[in-house]
Amino acid sequence: MSEPLNGDLTVRVVVEADLLPWTASPSGTVWRRRLHHVGAAESGQVTSIVRYQPGSKFPTHDHPDGEEILVLEGVFSDEHGDWPAGTFLLNPEGFRHAPFSREGCLLFVKLRQFPGRDRRHVAVDTRTMRWAKETGREVKPLYSQEGYTDRISLEHWLADAPLTERLYPVGAELLVLRGSFQDEHGRYGPHTWLRFPPQFRHSPSTAAGCELYVKEGGFAYLAKM
Repeated sequence: MSEPLNGDLTVRVVVEADLLPWTASPSGTVWRRRLHHVGAAESGQVTSIVRYQPGSKFPTHDHPDGEEILVLEGVFSDEHGDWPAGTFLLNPEGFRHAPFSREGCLLFVKLRQFPGRDRRHVAVDTRTMRWAKETGREVKPLYSQEGYTDRISLEHWLADAPLTERLYPVGAELLVLRGSFQDEHGRYGPHTWLRFPPQFRHSPSTAAGCELYVKEGGFAYLAKM
């Protein structure tokens, strides 16, 4: 077992991913910045920013407890298709593939956090989805499924919109994709990853607008320290 990284689910965590050093994966051409890791070095639960060099590839492998990918830049590929920036993938338990990237890509990846063989496979181009308007923000739902607590979406917080205090009853994870926001604790720019414990409250605002990945209800599937 390796030393846990941001494994305590009871505390607020903020990581500026772009400030972290890149570390090599076993492939040698795929690099990662780990945001959260609990368990064995190469088989624990992990949340990372991952960079594929041009021509990178992995051999065929399974995904115990599933895999989630949001393509941030470039084109990510496997034998099932080519997935450009803006693609959201949820590969459920039992999924098997041999990923690669011809031109290189940047990904947000979560591994071994989606137990359940009846989870559906998701592959959507978020760029073609319409925003659902809510007060002060717009939302694109990416994943929810009966019988599971996790809900994943993209949120666009509008410039200078009146965002009210937000409560996360079961905790949440956020990744800033574009723009920035601030709250009473600080300011958060692109590729900042935040994890809020259950019952966390804050009062966010954004002068120029921002786009976020938001996941709620995922704590139920995270390893407890």
